[in-house]
Amino acid sequence: MKDKKHPLPPPPPAASPFAALAGLVSTSPAATPAAEQAPVKQPRASRGRVDVLRNTAHRGGKTVTVLKGFVDVDPAELQALARQLQKRCGAGGTVKDGTIEIQGDHRETVMRMLTEAGFRPVQAGG
Repeated sequence: MKDKKHPLPPPPPAASPFAALAGLVSTSPAATPAAEQAPVKQPRASRGRVDVLRNTAHRGGKTVTVLKGFVDVDPAELQALARQLQKRCGAGGTVKDGTIEIQGDHRETVMRMLTEAGFRPVQAGG
């Protein structure tokens, strides 16, 4: 006669493998009380209007994005901002007489980054 296959009996109920983790304290932000969380960083008030324009005059036909109208911004901060813009746009540029010049037409990128920095960029000119 053929042996009938019988299913194995179910395993005995065991403790949860996660039971040992129940005593640990969670460090996730959702588990910390609201009073202990760091305050949300408020955006700075507008640092002033900055004109963003595209210029090709006296440059041999090359397009340059010019940022002017910075008020109460020290030259060191202006130089640092110019470096960040150059890196983000992947282009060269310079700071001359309180204006920033970025090689190429990068008005949209520059306006987005100025907004993040707290300025109020305005597209001026054509």
